[in-house]
Amino acid sequence: MSKNSIIKDYTKGPIWWPMVVFALPFMLSNGLQVLYNVVDMLIVGQFLGKVGVAAVSNAGRIFVFLTMVCLGLSLSGQIYISQLIGKGERGERLNRTIGTYFFSQLAIGLVMTVVGVVLTDWIINLLEVPAEAVEDARKYLQITTAGLVFSYGYNMISGVLRGMGNSRHPFLFIAIASVINIILDFVFIKYCGLGVFGAGLATILGQAIAFVYALIFLYKRREEFSFDFKLSSFIPSMKIFNSLMKLGVPYVIRFASINVSMLYVIRLINKLGVDEATVFGAGVQLDDIVTKVTLGIMMAGTAMVGQNYGAREYGRITKIITYAWCFSAGFYIIFAAILLLFPKQLIGMFTNEPEVLALAPAFAYSIVWQFPGLILMRGTNSFINGIGHANLGLVFALLDGVILRIGLSWFFGEYMGMGFKGFVLGYGIACYGMGVPALIYFLFFPWKNRKLVTE
Repeated sequence: MSKNSIIKDYTKGPIWWPMVVFALPFMLSNGLQVLYNVVDMLIVGQFLGKVGVAAVSNAGRIFVFLTMVCLGLSLSGQIYISQLIGKGERGERLNRTIGTYFFSQLAIGLVMTVVGVVLTDWIINLLEVPAEAVEDARKYLQITTAGLVFSYGYNMISGVLRGMGNSRHPFLFIAIASVINIILDFVFIKYCGLGVFGAGLATILGQAIAFVYALIFLYKRREEFSFDFKLSSFIPSMKIFNSLMKLGVPYVIRFASINVSMLYVIRLINKLGVDEATVFGAGVQLDDIVTKVTLGIMMAGTAMVGQNYGAREYGRITKIITYAWCFSAGFYIIFAAILLLFPKQLIGMFTNEPEVLALAPAFAYSIVWQFPGLILMRGTNSFINGIGHANLGLVFALLDGVILRIGLSWFFGEYMGMGFKGFVLGYGIACYGMGVPALIYFLFFPWKNRKLVTE
């Protein structure tokens, strides 16, 4: 197979270096996504103050929640395709799979766009956004939900490419979106005076242009891509559709439950006031940098595990998971040191208001307790996702998101009277509820006997 081929085979040869090469575009892609979110916050903070930061952080989290369906279906498509590649199936069945997957993602994306626009006010009120930030949060959410379908389209194409072992081109697409977003942020906010509405508009235009570019790219390379783009190929195969939904729905519920718990914690912190809402919003954006970068390692691991599970190369799967743990640990150790040493300086990039900066050390000292759990999750989630055990992943996610994140945030923040520190601590350490049980399953359960999702 050509070195520049879209499809990459990770079932043979060395593992650690190909994994680094494969993971790097994932990491850069995720880093760029965080970058343009941080840029939104930085520019908004500099020109609109802490109220603008609180508004964008709240509305941005709601937007992320509304993308949970596309992320779940994107992961199901990636896993399904990776196992087909591992089995050596690259003909008609792959073509039908991609067509069915495209149809389902775009149809659901349109539905979620309408839902998001219609329910904007209701969601803002439910989250109890600080009164000063309500109007700006509503403006940001209205424009971003109106363009939600473009986010679905980008993730749709990226899921297919990642399943084929290609991470370079999804990085190119998100790089285009990021550059456009950053440029338009300055234009819309600084020069056009559009405020948070301009920040949201910049984000959506960037994603829309990247989505169109991705479609053109795939159409020009359709033969290598193994999808002919004929209208008949978009007619869904019910058998494949049911398989994708059976795999994807648990992932959707899984991601949604984690984000519902996130919104619950935000709601608790919003009640404390705009200062707490601002430092949490800014702090989570900083935390997202290392979280999303190491998530790139997990995404690469998922595709590699999927291919090797399809090829029944179990020894290679163990090595992939081990490397995911090692690579992730390096990033988290470095970030933890920086966060603990310079919390006020980091939060100060978003706002210099003393009431907000005074809370920065409390956020840093509370959030670092989650890092060992997240390191563990990068390997175990690669494994659970790659073998296609969506139902087990759902159980662990419900334990993490619904039971522990909500329960521990309430316990430390409300019951123990720790307030802001307790809410952040409970939010962070809930991740052990997913990492530890998944590790036990990997070490002690007969997962090698499971059927492939493509069977």
